Parts: sequence; C-alpha cells; structure tokens
Amino acid sequence: MSSNKTKAGPGRSKKSKKASKQPTPETEESQDDGMSQLLGVTIATINATKDLVPIDLAKGILGTIANILTLAQSVIKNKSDFQAIADKCETIRGILESATKEATNDDLQGHLRHALTQLNKSVNRINSDVASSKEQRFWRRLFTVTIDRDKIAKWEKDLDRVLGLFNFEAIAGIGIDMKYVKKALELMDNAPSMNAPKNHQIKPPSRPAMLYGRDDLVAELTNLVVNDEHLALIGPGGMGKSSLAKAIINEPLVTKRFGDRRFFVTYDGLDPSTITFETFMTRFAKALGIEIAGSDPLRQISNFLDSASALIVLDNAETFEEASASSALRDIPPAIAEITNIPGVIMILTSRSRRNAPNVQWITKDIPPLDSSSAQAVFFRIYHHASRSEAEEDIKGLLKELDFHPLSINILANAAQQNSWSPSILLKRWNNRHSKVLDGGKGKLQSLSGTMQLSLSSPSVQDLGEDGLRALAVIAFLPQGLNVSLASDLLPLLPQVDTICDVLCMQSLVYCQDNFLKMLAPVRHYVRDSLPAPDSGCLQEIRAFYYDTVASCSEAHDQYADIIISDHLNIEHVVAFNLARIPGDAEETCNACWKFLLCLIWHQPRPTTLTPAISNIVENPSTWTQKAYCFTALAHLYKTLSQLVEASQAFEAAEALYLTAGDPENMGDCLIKRADLLRCQGRFIQSQNLSEDLQRSDSWESLSETTKARARCCLDIARMHTFTTSADELFAKSMEDRVWGLHSKILHWRAKHYHGGDAVEVQTHIEDLLRCTSTGDLLNRSGALEGLADIAFCEGRLSNTMDNLQTLIEMSMGQDSERVLFYTVRKAIVASMQGNYDLARELIQKGSESFQFFALCNARVFLQRSYSSACVELTAGDCDRAETYFMAVIEACDMQSNLLLKALSIRGLGEIEFARRNFALATQHFEETRSLCADMGVPPQHVYSCLPFYTLTNKFKGWSLFLEGMSPSANDTT
Repeated sequence: MSSNKTKAGPGRSKKSKKASKQPTPETEESQDDGMSQLLGVTIATINATKDLVPIDLAKGILGTIANILTLAQSVIKNKSDFQAIADKCETIRGILESATKEATNDDLQGHLRHALTQLNKSVNRINSDVASSKEQRFWRRLFTVTIDRDKIAKWEKDLDRVLGLFNFEAIAGIGIDMKYVKKALELMDNAPSMNAPKNHQIKPPSRPAMLYGRDDLVAELTNLVVNDEHLALIGPGGMGKSSLAKAIINEPLVTKRFGDRRFFVTYDGLDPSTITFETFMTRFAKALGIEIAGSDPLRQISNFLDSASALIVLDNAETFEEASASSALRDIPPAIAEITNIPGVIMILTSRSRRNAPNVQWITKDIPPLDSSSAQAVFFRIYHHASRSEAEEDIKGLLKELDFHPLSINILANAAQQNSWSPSILLKRWNNRHSKVLDGGKGKLQSLSGTMQLSLSSPSVQDLGEDGLRALAVIAFLPQGLNVSLASDLLPLLPQVDTICDVLCMQSLVYCQDNFLKMLAPVRHYVRDSLPAPDSGCLQEIRAFYYDTVASCSEAHDQYADIIISDHLNIEHVVAFNLARIPGDAEETCNACWKFLLCLIWHQPRPTTLTPAISNIVENPSTWTQKAYCFTALAHLYKTLSQLVEASQAFEAAEALYLTAGDPENMGDCLIKRADLLRCQGRFIQSQNLSEDLQRSDSWESLSETTKARARCCLDIARMHTFTTSADELFAKSMEDRVWGLHSKILHWRAKHYHGGDAVEVQTHIEDLLRCTSTGDLLNRSGALEGLADIAFCEGRLSNTMDNLQTLIEMSMGQDSERVLFYTVRKAIVASMQGNYDLARELIQKGSESFQFFALCNARVFLQRSYSSACVELTAGDCDRAETYFMAVIEACDMQSNLLLKALSIRGLGEIEFARRNFALATQHFEETRSLCADMGVPPQHVYSCLPFYTLTNKFKGWSLFLEGMSPSANDTT
C-alpha cells in the first residue's frame, strides 16, 4: 500500500456516497454484517502484527487502532461508513510492520521517531473522540447526520497528513533519507525539533495561599510521604483535603525527594455514573505529561513511572471510587494497586469516600476542622469591614456554630465582605438564613449546596433512595446524632438502617464519634434547610422508644439508665420538640418530661434546656397539674445542681399551678421546699416569713397534719438561726407528729445546745433519742449523731468527734454521697485542730475524689470543700493560701446568692488582715460581715452558734474584739 493510494481513499469514498441511492434497511443490514466481518479480520491482523513489531511505540499505535476498530465493530450502527478509517488502519499496520522490521528501540531516533510520534498523537485523538462519544451515550445517533460524517472525514484527513510523513521505501530498512523526510515535514508546515521529548512535564499546582492551622498536620503527612507511606486523606467536602495535598506536594522535603516527578491528577468535574477505565487512565496520563498509545495504558504509565521515584496525588478520588461503570469498578482499583507497587512510587488520595482501592497499605487520615484561632485567621484574612479586635467575640461564636468548617468559613467571610455586612448584620443573616448564607456562588468551591449536592449525587447515596434521605434527616434532627447501637430500635421503619448508615459514613456525609453518627454543623444546617424534614413515622418511632425508656428508668443503674446517660441530649430534644408541637399528646409528653428530669437527677445531673418548653406549655384544666409536675421536677434538678435561685423560681411556678388545680398538698410541699432553699442560702428572715405566710393562708387547714408538722419544723429551723424564739419553744409543735416527731425532738435538743443549754443534759437526751431510731432510719440517726459530734467538738473532745463523724460516713456510704463529703471535710477541720494539717488536706482531697462527678456540677460541694480548705490553711498559719480559698468562696457565693458562707469567708479575710496588722482593712471586712448578718437576720455574736464546725480557732480574736468595740485603731501598729 502506498501513500498515494491512501490519499485517494477519502475522495473515492465521498464520491461513492454522493452518487448512491438511499439503501434499504435490508441492504444496510447486509452491508453492516459484511463490514463487521471485515473489521474482525483487520483487528486480528493488527493484533498479530502488534505482537511481532519490536518497537514499543509502534506496539502502542497498533493497540490504539485495534481499539478504534473494536469500538466500531461493537457499537457503531452504520459500520459501512467506517470503511475508509478501516483502510487507513490497515495501511498503518503495513507501514509499521515494514518500517520496524528487525529494528530495536535504540533505532528509534530522528525523523522516524518524529513520524511515529505524530502518528501516535493522531490515532490517540481519534480513539479519545470515539471513547468520549461512547461515554456520552451518543452512539444511537453517531454517524447518522452530516456533522458526524464530517468528523469521519476530518479523521481521514488527519491520518492522510501523518501518513505523508512516511516515505515507505526510505524508512523500510531504517536506511532513511533524512533530507527527504525533513522536506516532507516542511511541506506539511510542521517541522518540529529533531529531538522532540517523549512526554511534556506538567507542573504541579502551587501551595495554597491561605492554609491556616495546618502546619503540624502538613508536617506529619509530609514525614509519612518521604518515608514511603501511601496516604488517603478522607473527609466531607470543604475540609481542605485538596489544599493539604497541594501543600504536601510543595514541601521542601518532598521536592527534594521527588524533584520534578510530582504529579497532581484531578478527577474533579467527572460524572461517577459514566466514568470508564479509559477516562481514568487518560486523565492519569495527561497529568503525567504522556500520551497513551495503544490498548494497554496501564503498562505505558507503569513503564513511565518505573524509571524514577514519583509522588502522585489522585485528587477527588471519590469520583472513580464511586464509578458505576462495570469496567471502572473492575479495573481501576487493581490498576491503582499495581501502580503503588512500583518501587519508588508514592500515592496520596483525597476523597470523600472511604471506598479506597484494596490491596494498598493506605494510612488513612480523617481531616479535622480548623481550630478556633486558625478559623478566625482565615475569616479576617478575607473580611475587612471590622477589625479582629472589634468583632472577635461575635465572630468566634459564629465560626464555632460552623464547627470551624474551612469551606463554610471561606464562603461566609466572602459573603460578608462582598455585601459589606457589619458583624451584627452578618449574625442576623446567619440566624435568619443559616445554610442559605453559604450559597455565595456556583460550584463546590463557592457554595455549600454545591459541595453537598456533589456528595448526595454519588451513586452509593443515590442507590439508597428515599431511605437514605430519611436517615440523613433524622441524624440532622437529633442533636447528638444517631446512636449506632440503637439505630434499629429507633428507626424500625428503615429495615436497612445499618447498611444506610455505613454508606453515609463511607461517603463522609456523617462521621462516627463515641458510637454516634454525627454531622458537621454546615452539613446539618444544609440537611435541615434543604432536604425534607424527618417524616412523622420516623419521629413517632423515635418518640415511642425514648418515652418507653424514660418510663422504665429508675434510680437503679440498669440498661434504661445506660440509655439515659448515652442519649440524654437526644431525649431532651425530642421532649422539647413534642411539647411545642403536639398539644393533643400533652399528657404523654408532660409525663415523659418530668420523668426524664428525674432520670437526669439520678443518672446525669446537668443543666437542662427544657425550661422554656415547660414554661410555654399552654395552661388549661387538662395541663395545670402536668405542667406543675414538670416545674416540680425541674426545681429538684436545679436544687441538685445548687442553682438555688432557679430552683426557687420553679417551685414557685409549680405552687401557683397546684393551687389553680385545687391541689393544696402539693402546693404546700413546694412552698416548704422553697423556704428550705432560702434557709440554705442563709436567708433566714425570708425563709421564716414564707413559712409564716403559709400558716396564715387559706390553704393551711387543707394540708395534712404531716405537711403541717413539716412546715412548722422548717419555720423553727429558721428561728433557731435568728434567735427570735427561745430554745424551749423551738420544734415543740411538731414533736407530736407521727412522721416528724422524732426528728423534731432531735432538732429541739440540738437547738438547746446551740442556744447555750447544758451540754451534758443535751447529750443525754440525744443519746436516748438515738436509741429510739431504727438501723435504716438515716435521717434521724444522722441527725442525732451530728448533734453528738457538735457537742464533742465544742467541748474539745476531738477524738470522740472523729469517731462520731466516721460513723456518719460509714452510715451514709452508698446512700448519700453529698453527706459523705460533708462529714469528711468536717473530719479535716478536726484534724487541723489536732495540728495534723497534712491529714486534713488529704481528707479534703479524698472526699473530693470520691465525689468527683458532683464536684463538677454542685456548687454546694465546691463551697464546702473550699471553705474547709480555707479554715485548715488559716489554722496551719498559711494566710496566703487561706486568702485564696476565702476569695473563691466569696465569688461562688455571689453566684449562688449564699449570704451565710460569704459572711463567714469575709470574716476570715478580716482575721487574715488582722494578723497582718492591717487593722483598717480588717475592720472593713468585719463591718461587711456584720452587715451580712443583719441581712440574714442572725445576731453577729451568734453567727457561728448553730455551725460549730464552721468556726475559726480561738487564736483568731479580731472578730470578737470588733464586736466588743475593742478593735485596734488604724494607726495602732503595736
């Protein structure tokens, strides 16, 4: 076959087509069958020749044209239109067979090399066009309209041009006339360099300009890369995976190790549902700067990479990892594995998917959000309408709401900058629109919805159907996310929920933390704003499971308690959601509400967000009592947390509802508890007044005798501290009650002791009463033993005091942790009085450790521990440490509205200044203490009378001298 024959082909073909009549379907089918057989023979001949030719480039060209003809044979409808291309391919086969006979790769130089390179480019372009058309599903209309036939003509012309570079007679034995070929190239107006390179170096992308807070991570990952580890950088869209890869590839250690063989292959913008192995390899080769010639691209890429060390980044790998085309799923993973097995080749994947190629020892790194400082640095690098110092606090909170998600921060800052929003306007926009503010442009780098739609459109997520979206909506609805262990219990309507969760996690739409499937805040906002809300069926199943758990829970630590502890925030949210939206089920939800609050007290004492939801319950005859129950339980939770002001407010709200509902007994119970809270804060006058008001109220006669006795007992405790009633009268009226009688008798004799009664007489009576108590009667037994400990302490019988306190500890162990701590710190006070300061400190520390959980949530514990520590250090002579503790107590008392310990601590500060001979400042402290005593209603000289363990040792006389009017003057330094 000569070049002249080749050039004549297109002319004959066009002329023939123009003169012919329109073929019948039968004729066309017959022609296509014949053409299919011809193509099959030609393909077989080309493949046989490919195995014989000795030059790799020629092998690649033959492989490519065989692939072109294979596609034509298998998918082209009008195969007869491909006759001219088939002729050209046969011509190429003959030329290459003759031109390379008995040649070697070393002979491939000069013009022969250039001619083969040009031919390789031409056939590769045709192959790419054909493959691209196949991928775009154009085959049904390909070659049936004029433009497609014009494309065939264009391919023919291109092949004619390249074949003109070959002078068959000159090239056949490699004894080529260089001048002849050069002249032919010049005539073609295409004279390249005599030493054209085999590949074209593609420069990797530069390091991102804004990469804050990632230095340590980049250094860690770089160290792995230079130590020959393959990395998989995983995370949801917008976490900065690509930016990290670009930073790593430009690190000095990496450039030194890999030089110019650093390649960045991006698969962004491709449709996972249509990607093929050919597309994958074409992108790969293009990034390497080489052109694939033939049907074995993997071998060609491997040969190129095998020549020296190389670092390859496969960016947006989820595109091909999610590929649904059968060839891609079958061929891409092993190809990646084969490439990573090449010595010296290191690979980095960035992907939203965890479906990374098997048989590769990936080190998987989940990319975390930014830290707070770095997030602010990014924001204020873009936003300039307010300085960082002016807007930092507002912006810090907003960025935290975004979970410091890099893309969201970037979009938000650009939106604020471009719209000239002030920080306050930005916050308003965010509060009103949430994720809609993050749709600042088109594409995944400028819009949260863009990157979310990319994830949601992945084949794996699409295959989940509506159930996948339902699961996403539920995970976004629950503040803790979905408990993996309880997923099937919470969502029985989604029988494949475990599989669904695995896929969502695989695609980085959710992540697993502490056994919960969670979402980053921007993802959660997008799901809430843009996807359908959780359907009623799912919400009903979630509510039913959580409500049953609450109803079954008790003080026992069982499986129900475990669910309360693990899912408490979710349960709280479901209760609040239903309180606001399901008035028809108010009784069921109110029951769940107050029972859940009790569960928190028992198993997870913490502040709650249910207060507004409870307050907003619509009041009517059917809800008065239920709402009152909720307020009562809320008050008990506040009391457990030492939020006594809030507890008092909740009790007061419950009182009013019980009174409206005609339930004076529960109303009285709440009022008595409110009076007792005031007493705990040292507000004895207010406590006394409240109790007296109850006895004067219309509801008094409706109360049970036991409640009346309890109210009288509460009143007399306040009177005991204020010294407004003689000790003989205190607790006299409540002594006869069958429930509160014994307790009142014990309190009566303790009051006699506090008010200066005979210690021996008091001790005798309390010991007699102790013998009347039963073993399980913790209230009365502890009350009697406390009285005996007080007497022994005041008389200086410290060993006896220690024994009583130890008995109290053993009695309370396992039943009342707070009492255990209080008795332990009292032992510490006694130890300090004995001069054993190390033991005293050890006891306070030991008591705190055994009560570690409550030390975090109960201010009473903190106050007791800190005040006792102050007293111990003051007794030990360490005024500086004592001062620090007293100051901490005062600060906590201000927060808790506690007048009593504040007064005692200020007195302690006065004694410290008195010891330092700063009498003026000491006097100021003592005056403030006396003022607080007046607020409490306690005579200053009796401020310690009912609290013997709170007093300071007799060596501190500043307070007593002040009360006697004998304080040294400010100028007295003697």
